[in-house]
Amino acid sequence: MDKINRREFMTTTAGAGILAASSSLTASGGPAVITQPASKPIIIASANGHQFKNGGTKTCVETAWEKMMKGDDLLDSLIAGVNIVELDPLEDSVGYGGLPNSEGVVQLDACCMHGPKKAAGGVGASENVKTPSLLAKAVMEKTQHVLLVGKEVTAFARSQGFEIVADLNTPNSRAKWEQWKKQTGKLQEILDPVAREEAIRQVTLDMVKAGLINENHIHGTINCNGMNSRGDVCGVTTTSGMAWKIPGRLGDSPILGAGLYVDNEVGAAGSTGRGEANLYGLCSYLIVEEMRRGKSPKDAGLEACRRVKANTIDKRFLNSRGLPNFGLNFYVINKRGEYAGVALYGTAPFAVCDAKGPRLEKCEPLLPGGPNE
Repeated sequence: MDKINRREFMTTTAGAGILAASSSLTASGGPAVITQPASKPIIIASANGHQFKNGGTKTCVETAWEKMMKGDDLLDSLIAGVNIVELDPLEDSVGYGGLPNSEGVVQLDACCMHGPKKAAGGVGASENVKTPSLLAKAVMEKTQHVLLVGKEVTAFARSQGFEIVADLNTPNSRAKWEQWKKQTGKLQEILDPVAREEAIRQVTLDMVKAGLINENHIHGTINCNGMNSRGDVCGVTTTSGMAWKIPGRLGDSPILGAGLYVDNEVGAAGSTGRGEANLYGLCSYLIVEEMRRGKSPKDAGLEACRRVKANTIDKRFLNSRGLPNFGLNFYVINKRGEYAGVALYGTAPFAVCDAKGPRLEKCEPLLPGGPNE
């Protein structure tokens, strides 16, 4: 028998294997081609993404899904969805008619990220445009910057042809602010800043208990993320921010890595809830990085919740159990079309739309009970 070296042996056996596979495929009439499975399209959002707004017949997630499946740009589809929520005068946690700051001025924040283009844009403390999500997209497309804030956002919006509105309040948001202002006016005289802040916070909680405002709207927002059949990922987050906030306050919503983060090779995450807690941990970025390391959307989201819990040590933000006295939710998708909603507390709903249609599903909580227990 002729001797052959190792390289010849490996080459010969590999070639034989390929030949055998090729022959088998040829005999069966199939091509010798390795294919990748198609991506599973998905749209997810916070719960207000599955509510009919402003007398409409389509929800945010349903609108985004239909546009995406027709072949529209994915980010355009998501923004068309959140525009429904931004323009609803009775949705007082987002856009037009959102709950104003402590001086009665509605200031809006938003950001968006386009995965395949690796581009992003955002606006903060915007006072004169009903749809800050579209403004964020204009910053992404029309400037070399990522974030514009304050009064100059209006000048930019005007230069891009946006409708400029003198006051983004509605009768609903104005009335709620006036009631809050009336009840907190005398509290401003409290000299101790910690005691003053806690007294004002209690007034807000009392308004929630009385049914005057929705608890979710204290830190209200809408986040909407999606992946199309090509496996491209995009996201958008838009909000009117914390109710009665200090003028000029920015939460997590317009900040990349906090209110939203997208990596087209991994997935996307966004949030609603107390923005300051999310900002400290840059949790959306953390979630995407945890998925990059192999964690599922649910496990990655719960890891972010654990980080928030561990970082919350200020007594002002702890309840009687020594746990965070606020809520924070995350909405997560990966490149396989897997998704999850997770929360610090409770099984709050989040919105989903895929081939099965639009619906609400329940978040996975980290902690038992509620934030004020």
